[in-house]
Amino acid sequence: MTNKHSIDGFVPRRPGGQLGAQSGDLQEKPADIPTGLRRPEVPRRTIQPGRKQESDLGTVRGADISASLKDIALDDKTEKKKSKKRLKRDKKPKSKKRRIIKWSIIAVVVIILGVAGWILYKGLTATNNIFQGSILDIVQNQPLKEDENGRSNVLLLGTSEDDPGHEGAYLTDSMMIVSIDQSDKVVDMVSIPRDLYVEYGMACPSGYEGKINAYFSCINPDFESEAAEEERLTKSREFIGEIFGLDIQYAVHVNNTVIKEAVNAVGGIDVDIQGSNGDPGVLDRNFDWRCNYECYYVNWENGVHHLNGEQALYLTMARGSVAPTYGLGNSNFDREKNQQKVILALQQKAISTGTLTDVGKVMGLIDALGNNLRTNFATKEIRTLMQLGIDVQPENIKTIDLFDQENPMVTTDNVGGASVVVPVAGLFNYTQLQTFIHEKFSANPITREGANVTVLNASGVTGLAQREADALESEGFVVNSVGDAPEGEYVDVEIYQIGEGFGTTRQKLEELLGVSVQTTTPPGEIPEGTNFVVIFGKDRSADEAATTP
Repeated sequence: MTNKHSIDGFVPRRPGGQLGAQSGDLQEKPADIPTGLRRPEVPRRTIQPGRKQESDLGTVRGADISASLKDIALDDKTEKKKSKKRLKRDKKPKSKKRRIIKWSIIAVVVIILGVAGWILYKGLTATNNIFQGSILDIVQNQPLKEDENGRSNVLLLGTSEDDPGHEGAYLTDSMMIVSIDQSDKVVDMVSIPRDLYVEYGMACPSGYEGKINAYFSCINPDFESEAAEEERLTKSREFIGEIFGLDIQYAVHVNNTVIKEAVNAVGGIDVDIQGSNGDPGVLDRNFDWRCNYECYYVNWENGVHHLNGEQALYLTMARGSVAPTYGLGNSNFDREKNQQKVILALQQKAISTGTLTDVGKVMGLIDALGNNLRTNFATKEIRTLMQLGIDVQPENIKTIDLFDQENPMVTTDNVGGASVVVPVAGLFNYTQLQTFIHEKFSANPITREGANVTVLNASGVTGLAQREADALESEGFVVNSVGDAPEGEYVDVEIYQIGEGFGTTRQKLEELLGVSVQTTTPPGEIPEGTNFVVIFGKDRSADEAATTP
């Protein structure tokens, strides 16, 4: 009989080899099976009490199958590992140069992120020091506070406590009011004469009266306390606001470092320098002791010059106080004009370089100025200030001159042996000055032009001239005089202009009253300073007068 083998090498079972056969049959050695093909004897296992007995043959066969599968799995894993090793050997190793480039890029990115994070942290910290409120409020865009005329008024105060060797370091030698119209995007700036003689309303080192630049340091001499600084800012804006007839909502205190770093931050500024009184330029040797008089800090010919931070600073401080000097014949008044020029140039340069459009740059600038600037602006108003800096065009920034030769509001005088500045109207008389500022800060172009109008009554109707004057003032005209016209024949309305200019006022008068302006001499004596004369004739009725505009 031919032996039949299964495909796995095992001999087919015989009837006696079934699981149900007697155990004794499994121990017999068949004579016809070659020794090499005999199944190995499996030792008899002792059945543990409580456990179910299994078939020894089933256990052996299961163990053999499991072992075979395990060997196959191990062989498969071994082959895969060898295959991976071959693949790794086949891959071209990265060059040392590529590895260096890779880690260099990673290092640069880490450094950039670290520096950016540090700048942001420092900027936010400085912002918290400078502005009022939480640093998280910077995401807001809150409009600025306004007065009853819709203006946001800011008092700028500059001191020199960071300038070694400077006498009177805490005197506010630089003072300016900046008035902002957020709706029309218009800004007006007026410099306050540092020598304006005022009454302090309290006892100061110089007494109860003195120059206005000493008021700031007189309020609280503690210059290390934040509370004292806040008190100085609050009382200064209230005090100066009362003198100029303004509600000043904000105050900013800066020192010399602010000017230098702000100008340097935008890469310098271009300023049109012009010597006063026809001089060919500006020279002031007051600062040259710093270089033992071997250099010039303030020495420019007339024309546009590119200034760095230090040069811009000394231009704002120059007033021709040390000979030889020229181009600063008006002393502090020339200095105030140059201060306004520097601020305008700085604003224009900041826009052109994109500084005010980049929160990161603004934060970096604030960080640089963190220890040199204090204000009561709120953090949530920063974005509004940035946007105004972008939106306000140079032609809409107006500078106001209190020492204008044609219409001065202040003049020089001598009080107690000291050279001071006083209102033209008289010592401590600020009425005319306040009217002038109100006109210049007005959003009405007629009021801003400030032409003086005299109204005369030739109608014979009592009180008509006053009613007409009131109607004109409601339109923004400045009426400086009301009275009766000289005897004569007049038509319904006659308008005369004295001198030239004031085109906006002229056009508006013609539009409202329906007649053309005459350039001939008006009848009678006219008050000094009058620019227009309006005469209402006999054909003008009381009813018409009440409804003229």
